[in-house]
Amino acid sequence: MPTFPRRALAFAALALTAAAPAQAIEVQRSVDIAAPPAKVWQTIGDFCGIGTWHPAVEKCTPSEMDGKKVRLLSLKGGGAIKEEQVSRDDKVMSYTYTILESPLPVSDYKSTIAVAPEGSGSKVTWSGTFNAKGAPDTVATDAVQGIYESGLKALAEKAK
Repeated sequence: MPTFPRRALAFAALALTAAAPAQAIEVQRSVDIAAPPAKVWQTIGDFCGIGTWHPAVEKCTPSEMDGKKVRLLSLKGGGAIKEEQVSRDDKVMSYTYTILESPLPVSDYKSTIAVAPEGSGSKVTWSGTFNAKGAPDTVATDAVQGIYESGLKALAEKAK
């Protein structure tokens, strides 16, 4: 068998691999809170409520775009993140949002924060998927993990 077809086959396989979409990065963090789910949801359920409990957020400015809730998070130390709520379920106590504009090294970011009963208290789970943008996967992952962990820690203190 001539070597050309093998080379062509190898090149085609390499081209297909290079063209395949990158696997999205997934991050999930949770915290148990010694408060009833309804009380915790009261703290985080308002889409712009993050401005009252997340330590990195100086202020949250709500608005609407195409009938969807949008929030502009002004960050302590400078910078801003613009996010859009894409779904919400008050009965289940969760909402999902995407980042529209951000200095974070991520793209295609979609996240859900949810409250569920856990023993005599609550469990808050914050999960997201994204791709790294302009930085290695580890840098993007560390950034998102840091946001989730510092937010959940502060939330656990506030929602007691």
